[in-house]
Amino acid sequence: MTEPAQQQPRPANRFDGRGPFLLSLYMTLVGYGVLVALPALNGAWVDLLGFTEVQVNRVASTDLLGLFLGSVAVSFLIRSMDRQLLIYGGIAIAIGANVLCIYFRSYEATLGLRLFAGFGAGLYTAVAVAGLGANSKPREAFNWMLLAFAISQFLELQLIPHMSMTGIYVFFIATYAVTLPFVRLMPSHEDVVASSAREETEAAGHAEQRPTALAWVGILAIVVAYINIGAYWSNIELAAEAGGLDGAWAGQVISWCVLLSFVGCFTAMYALRHFDYDRPILVTFMLMVLSVGLLAVEVSAAIFVFSVALFNFLWIFIDVYQMGGVSAADRSGSAAAFIPGAQGLGQTLGPFISSLLLERSLGFDAVFVLCAAASFMALLIYFVIFLAVRRQPISGT
Repeated sequence: MTEPAQQQPRPANRFDGRGPFLLSLYMTLVGYGVLVALPALNGAWVDLLGFTEVQVNRVASTDLLGLFLGSVAVSFLIRSMDRQLLIYGGIAIAIGANVLCIYFRSYEATLGLRLFAGFGAGLYTAVAVAGLGANSKPREAFNWMLLAFAISQFLELQLIPHMSMTGIYVFFIATYAVTLPFVRLMPSHEDVVASSAREETEAAGHAEQRPTALAWVGILAIVVAYINIGAYWSNIELAAEAGGLDGAWAGQVISWCVLLSFVGCFTAMYALRHFDYDRPILVTFMLMVLSVGLLAVEVSAAIFVFSVALFNFLWIFIDVYQMGGVSAADRSGSAAAFIPGAQGLGQTLGPFISSLLLERSLGFDAVFVLCAAASFMALLIYFVIFLAVRRQPISGT
């Protein structure tokens, strides 16, 4: 009786359509624009606005705190409010804050305005990530997103160092404005409610296999992993200069090593097809501890190149597993909508803790110890998940 039902064509999922998929894909790239460009942005705030190393870490932290708050808001609103309205709200707030940043450039004004810019980005990005998570094949959708992410990251790191501060803010404004004619491609609230009801009905028989609690443990792991990413990505170029390396050369190494993200994506997809879920991510986090921890020992040219190259490969590899794992563990969409918030919270904590370490004159070696410690904590979380999942088939049938 079950087999004929399985052979029937599945009702269309609106989020599988080309329009909603491409819109969600583009929006994630725009929403994460500040996150991916942090090394270049921090350099611009130092060189063009005269902020200190401590101040740029706090500005970056505040921007990403806004991303977290916007994503939290969406995780509560997404089931009751039309997604198109959330997108329009995010665009309005983000554009307004970036326009004001052009005219108010003091440290205090920038700090407050980047909080609002991040909040708008959080509303916008959380809807986009939830759209990708609602796809019938979420891991594949996130892999395409991360491939596109690597391209946009490379382009931003190439372009931003050549822009004025006004040009950078106008660039962010333009990327949001381009979305406006296409917002209607996002499925309406009525379509989403119907799709969610169908998903819950289909998933009811499998609820015991992947408990929802696992999705929220995955969210916690993303927060911890992104403390490392935020601290590393905000400080790597500044640390290279402080270590006596040429800043322009270091910036080029960072931007070209971003291309290794492609290798990370394809390697992750190969690993997903040929290995179980847990072992590859455990090995990856071990390597991440090594790649960031080496810079706490010495910032030589060779170690810098090795660390940046390995970091870019591992970062995207980890993201494919983390984002896909959360979406697979909870198809309701609430956890997927919280992914940018988890990333934003981790990236808020990373630069903020880094600013405290630098303010106390502990140096960049302490920052990279923080990075290694955060990666090790994420490794421990996934090791606990690994042990729990291994016991699950034995206890329940």
